[in-house]
Amino acid sequence: MPSRIHDDQVSLDEAQVRALLAAQLPQAVGLSLREVAAGTDHALWRLGEDLAVRLPLRASAAAQAQKEQQWLPRLAKGLPLPIPEAIFAGRPSDTYPWAWSVCRWIEGRTPAEGDDLVATARDLGGFVAALRAQESTGGPAAGGHNFGRGLPLATRDTATRQAIAACAGLIDTDAALEAWTRDSAAPVWTGPALWVHGDLCRGNLLLREGRLAAVIDFGGLGLGDPACDLLPAWNLFDAQARAAYRAALAPDEASWVRGRAWALSVALIQLPYYRETLPALAADAMRTIEAVLKDTPPSAPAAA
Repeated sequence: MPSRIHDDQVSLDEAQVRALLAAQLPQAVGLSLREVAAGTDHALWRLGEDLAVRLPLRASAAAQAQKEQQWLPRLAKGLPLPIPEAIFAGRPSDTYPWAWSVCRWIEGRTPAEGDDLVATARDLGGFVAALRAQESTGGPAAGGHNFGRGLPLATRDTATRQAIAACAGLIDTDAALEAWTRDSAAPVWTGPALWVHGDLCRGNLLLREGRLAAVIDFGGLGLGDPACDLLPAWNLFDAQARAAYRAALAPDEASWVRGRAWALSVALIQLPYYRETLPALAADAMRTIEAVLKDTPPSAPAAA
């Protein structure tokens, strides 16, 4: 991980993490501690062999620890795969401003070339279907706490168009603008607000022995339009696995189109933003854009 990803992120080093543990979880003081690759909004430190310390890096992610601590234990009971389990809720301190968590470590690796993506798509489809079916009373509506995942696509229009302009010279911006304009105009979701993971991507899926073994990083958890959880159809899966994912979830046509618009929007915003700091994520964004544009049907010819 680079030393800084965002201009507004806090700095964290081993001494700070150990000080938090010493003050709030002293029984962990003797355990080994090492930083491991994390997401874009959290630092992740492996604590001993069985635990992980997860700390928000910026104010926009500050509410996620408490949300995960509250809701993941309730959701886990009805899900077919393991998800993060917090065993300790850390508090803000004089040296660190936000709530944080100590979770059980989940062993696994992210999907890679050569994996059976069709099997992964089917397994993930079953997981997402089970997540959507969970009781949602009192759950957090999509909003700032989950970067708007599950809100109507119209809320992303300005940011997406700005990102398309910022991608000039990197992609076919005319094709991207045409695809976004058409797909983002799909009928809005009128069903009940359902649980969404919100950030289903390569880095948040763990495999063991070639099969999906866990889903992690629920910072995007919320209630809203479930189309945003169709993201892996384009940000991870090839055409065959995409078809398997679609078959597993059986979305209506409008939802499928909104899902494709979600995948395009997220990738367009990521590409210029992470191009210098996280080139691997930017490369995934580029592949997603290419997959969406290849999968987008051509526009109807203009009337004569």
